[in-house]
Amino acid sequence: MKTSYWLAAACLAAALPAHAGFKPIEIQDQELSQLRGRYVMPGRIISFGIVMSSTWRNGSGDLIGATSTLQVQQATVTPQFYVTTINQTGNGTIPSLGTGNVIGGAGLAANQGVTQSVRAAGDGNTAYNNVSINVSEANQAPVILSNPGQALLSGQTITGSGPAGSVSVSAVNGGVQMAILANSNQGNTLQQVAQGNVLQNTRLLGNNNLVNNLTQLNVVLQNNGPSTGALDCNLTTLNGLRNMKF
Repeated sequence: MKTSYWLAAACLAAALPAHAGFKPIEIQDQELSQLRGRYVMPGRIISFGIVMSSTWRNGSGDLIGATSTLQVQQATVTPQFYVTTINQTGNGTIPSLGTGNVIGGAGLAANQGVTQSVRAAGDGNTAYNNVSINVSEANQAPVILSNPGQALLSGQTITGSGPAGSVSVSAVNGGVQMAILANSNQGNTLQQVAQGNVLQNTRLLGNNNLVNNLTQLNVVLQNNGPSTGALDCNLTTLNGLRNMKF
């Protein structure tokens, strides 16, 4: 029997009185893993977007980085990533040469799911790896920026450079990869979203660096609340679960 049929049977059993002869059953994790995305009604999602950003600020205040955005709406013809590079000059001094050494870590790129790593061989460094999912409701989709940046085509790499180092954003391996190589041997960082996996990896070899990696998923649902009948059905089901001490 298919998973959806088992789930429907369990919900119906929970809504019936105890003397009806049915008992709700626990659904195993393996069963639940096949149900992702099945509880959003068609047309409810009016906007879906991904924001990736990586920045590196060294001890002299120099900043290098990039931001990549993807926003898909009903009016969007083809999903497309857009890239903006970031380059700022600090106080004009040259940071001291990084003398640290980080060994190993080759297996980090082979992990599945979300992988976050910060390895430091210097002093006074700060690094953040953040992954967030934001779900909101609205009457209409957000306005798409008129100038979101440079379009990133499949197989293409967009680069930028400055006093802090160099940054590259590539469309590879069915996803987007963002890498920063800091000048003066301060270190490097890599962020990648591809084939259902998220990788955020930072190596700090110098001192007084500030690194930020962010991957953010934004989903906007149409603000059309369920009808009174639908709410009553849901509450009735929940009431049945409570009576059975679930």
